[in-house]
Amino acid sequence: MTDTDTSRLTRQQLYDRIRESSKDEYILEEMIRIGFWPSGKDAPTLPEQVIRREGELTRELDDLLRKQRRYENKELMLREMRKARMAESRRKQAETKARREEERQARAERWQDIKTREILWLGHGVSGGLNRRTSDVGKLAQNGLPHYDDVKALAKAIGIPVGELRFLAFSRKTSKISHYRRFFIPKKRGGRRLISAPMPRLKALQYFVLENILAKIPPHKAAHGFLPGHSIVTNAVPHVGKDVVINLDLKDFFPTISYPRVKGLFRSLGYSEQQATLFGLICTEPDTDAVELDGETYFVARSERHLPQGAPTSPAISNLIFRKADRRLQGVADQLGFAYTRYADDLTFSASGDAAEALTRLLWGVRQIVKDEGFVLHPDKLRVMKKGARQEVTGIVVNEKLNISRKSLRNFRALLFQIEKDGFEGKRWNGAKNLPPVIWGYANYVAMVNPEKGKPLVAQTDRIFRKYRIRKSDIRPDLARKAALAKKGETSGADEEKPWWKFW
Repeated sequence: MTDTDTSRLTRQQLYDRIRESSKDEYILEEMIRIGFWPSGKDAPTLPEQVIRREGELTRELDDLLRKQRRYENKELMLREMRKARMAESRRKQAETKARREEERQARAERWQDIKTREILWLGHGVSGGLNRRTSDVGKLAQNGLPHYDDVKALAKAIGIPVGELRFLAFSRKTSKISHYRRFFIPKKRGGRRLISAPMPRLKALQYFVLENILAKIPPHKAAHGFLPGHSIVTNAVPHVGKDVVINLDLKDFFPTISYPRVKGLFRSLGYSEQQATLFGLICTEPDTDAVELDGETYFVARSERHLPQGAPTSPAISNLIFRKADRRLQGVADQLGFAYTRYADDLTFSASGDAAEALTRLLWGVRQIVKDEGFVLHPDKLRVMKKGARQEVTGIVVNEKLNISRKSLRNFRALLFQIEKDGFEGKRWNGAKNLPPVIWGYANYVAMVNPEKGKPLVAQTDRIFRKYRIRKSDIRPDLARKAALAKKGETSGADEEKPWWKFW
């Protein structure tokens, strides 16, 4: 400290300096500074040593006294200790919080990156095999099926992000979202059939699976339902003019085909556990109940996942899963001299001559095979039709040639006559109210089965449409789509899989 600084000290500052050492030591330092004490020597004089040592001892004593006062006041000491610990704890908490936030941000960024290229979770009970991602490339090549290296490659081939693929395949027991629109249609023989129509995004994804995978695997030759070049007509032809015709129905055909069976189908084709899981979830759906709670609608699953009636993939999957049963049923039919065909869930057998006498053995074998393959025959829909009675296969009379029942033709001709005369008002056909697509479809159906009887009906239907200014493109939206595709030189296999008279 300089002379100028010392001269400017206040009285309080001087007192504080004296308290920090001792009065004698302070006077000594001031005398040395002013020049009244000898300085510049190598060793201090004895009085100087004594004075400085006294100052050191005084400072030590003051420090000890301060500590003694603190220790004597336990409450103050504990407060200070607690305050120190709290300050240290807050510092460590702040450091830990900052570190964890950095780690959380890093994890979130890594997870976002993973979600853009991987699918690690698709819901409870279905996510166990998502880490097994190796497909059987040889088997896929043998089946003529495309190979996808990973989920990202699959999503790219579909043309959607991985996140959307995860969203459409995710399995939820309860959800605010439903990928299906459900409604009932009347059955031909009474009752109602639940239709689960997929929403546009899921439907497009199902068509990708259908066209790129399922359509490339041929079903058994006995299958005629939902296949290009096949129809109820091709299904009925092998049974024309037989002595006995037997019809059997499978009960709850689509609901019987569960998610594990669908997933197993894709595994058997060569796809990895992960990709088979994705395809299985895309093509199946549980029955759900819509529940209102606090102004929100929840869709609650009330069954296991199975093939939905209405998805474009369901018919092809059912044909492929039933291939083994078709082979076994064909084997029994060949062994006993019967013809065998299947249209969806309708099984038909027919025979003539001595083979017809083996009917009991055939039925026993069919029941055993259907049971072994995990399906159920409808107990009320077994029909054995002998030659003397009307024999029908999927609605077509097959006694001598393919034909439509006389009663149906008579009623349909009467309906067309009344419509052409008085219009559509108040008319119905088989319970249907929207008659234009119905009469047009049925007239063409008759023409397909029996061209001789059907062509006049088609011509009469065309006259009715012209008279009442009805355009076919309004009742058959698929016609406009096919026309647009034809201009581009393309075709749509998806439409061909559905019998054209059922578009309405």
